[in-house]
Amino acid sequence: MRGMSKEPAPPRDPSVPKLNLSQVWGYLWPYLWEYRGRVFLAILALLAAKGATLAMPWALKHIIDGVDRNLQPELVLPVAFLLFYGFLRFGGVFFGELRDAIFSRVTERAMRRIGLRVFEHLHQLELNFHLSRQTGGISRDIERGTNGISFLMRFMMFNIVPTLFEILMVAIIFTVAFSAWYALIILIAVLFYIGFTVAVTEWRTRFVRAANQADSSTNTRAVDSLLNYETVKYFNNETYEARTYDDFLANWETAKLKNRMTLLALNSGQALIIALAMTAMMFMAAQAVIDREMTLGDLAMINAYLIQLFIPLNFLGFVYREIRRALTDLENMLGLLSREPKIKNAADAKPLNVREGRIDFDQVSFGYHTERPILKNLSFSVEPGQRVAIVGASGGGKSTIARLLYRFYDLDGGDIRIDGQSISQVTLDSLRRAIAVVPQDTVLFNTSIRENIAYGRPSASEADIERAIRMAHLKEFIDSLPQGDKTVVGERGLKVSGGEKQRIAIARVLLKDAPILVFDEATSALDSNAEAAILSAMRTVSAGHTSLVIAHRLSTVVDADRILVLDEGHLVEQGSHNDLLQQGGRYAQLWRLQQDSAGEAKN
Repeated sequence: MRGMSKEPAPPRDPSVPKLNLSQVWGYLWPYLWEYRGRVFLAILALLAAKGATLAMPWALKHIIDGVDRNLQPELVLPVAFLLFYGFLRFGGVFFGELRDAIFSRVTERAMRRIGLRVFEHLHQLELNFHLSRQTGGISRDIERGTNGISFLMRFMMFNIVPTLFEILMVAIIFTVAFSAWYALIILIAVLFYIGFTVAVTEWRTRFVRAANQADSSTNTRAVDSLLNYETVKYFNNETYEARTYDDFLANWETAKLKNRMTLLALNSGQALIIALAMTAMMFMAAQAVIDREMTLGDLAMINAYLIQLFIPLNFLGFVYREIRRALTDLENMLGLLSREPKIKNAADAKPLNVREGRIDFDQVSFGYHTERPILKNLSFSVEPGQRVAIVGASGGGKSTIARLLYRFYDLDGGDIRIDGQSISQVTLDSLRRAIAVVPQDTVLFNTSIRENIAYGRPSASEADIERAIRMAHLKEFIDSLPQGDKTVVGERGLKVSGGEKQRIAIARVLLKDAPILVFDEATSALDSNAEAAILSAMRTVSAGHTSLVIAHRLSTVVDADRILVLDEGHLVEQGSHNDLLQQGGRYAQLWRLQQDSAGEAKN
């Protein structure tokens, strides 16, 4: 199984680029521009909400002064200001909610578009990437990244700039209405607050990254263990799995604790700066009231503005922290987007034109690692309509041939051609539409049997699906099920047997209706009865198609038009079954060994 290590989360991947706000803004701008009308209306609603918020302390001052006996011996209830204050209180909330409702379409569409873009890009990346990466970690990267985009779009537009604007307006009001000292204290406090927040947040970003990496590793380990549920049970390793998972959780717990402690330092420092500034200004205002330089309404107005000012300022600190976290979350997701697929169309690639279905391997060399070549100058041809088998010992490169033909990897040397067209010079889509594969280990989606079959051609008619079911010899099996072809096969198809999965795979191939077929050890894990049924279905499907049959059991390919024998990456023999037996070479040796093994198994 993958992911068995108990080591802490690895350090940050240096290949993932660090992001700054200007890069993210450039990335998000097209999504904002697409809905510029909604953005404009949301900004108008924002201005209305801020205007109502800024006017509330002024209205409160006049309410208090209106009921102050020192100023108004004959009390008259300031009805107009009370109604105005109520309207402002409602308007501040209403226009804020209206802004969010208008802008939500923009953020949700951006999340949808970017999520789809990442999903499509992941499908464009080469097979080797998916064999190397861990699915659980990728899913968390995408989840956190899309949430980070939503946060950035909302708060960059509707919190940072508006809050700074509000600070400036309050400073101007204090200067005009009272004294420049109030504005000076506000500006000094804001500068200290922002400087402290930026410095400490930059320091603690590494702890956020460590917590994210620990979270991804923990999630990956859990997914990996659950996907390998049967293996865990076979070896009675439930306790080991729990202990291993707890080790990952311990790393996560430690990382989160460090994250929390640095957050405590940040919040405490911010609170101290705000408290000192508010204390200084309230001391000045209270003294001015005692000296009869200001009214109680002025004192209440100042207090209201301070609360109104420092609450969003404190929120601005939260927003900045969250922006840094969102940027950290985005790094991995956008790092996926920045990764160039290694297998892609040539600049002048043209669609593959399959006329007959001839396949040529010309001096093909390939290795998954440079120090360990798999195929060495391999050459052979498959004539149109032929059924050619490829056999040999395990590790000899049989399945690699299928992967190279499908262009999951590019060659180290030589060329592969279909009807004279190099597969490196045709579009990947047209190449893969021309080839249908029945793999050794068929993995099914957790949907119904019928939906899994229809996956071969989602646009297929009901009649086409029924025909595929019959030709793949699935009809009797489906009729025996209480829910028929609506039976759900379970995660990765675990609720159906190996033979049934292979027949579903063959039905998919029938629906795809490709001119070239590849059977990659399609019967290697089946018993004799299931193997006989699959072989019958394979012969039915292969009629009129060019077919490559990769096989470990020689008994399954005795009727092939030609058999190619591989040994350590070289083609050592080729011919019909009888011809190869008469040659008495490598094939004959493998045949005897398998026949002897079969005889011993029967005894």
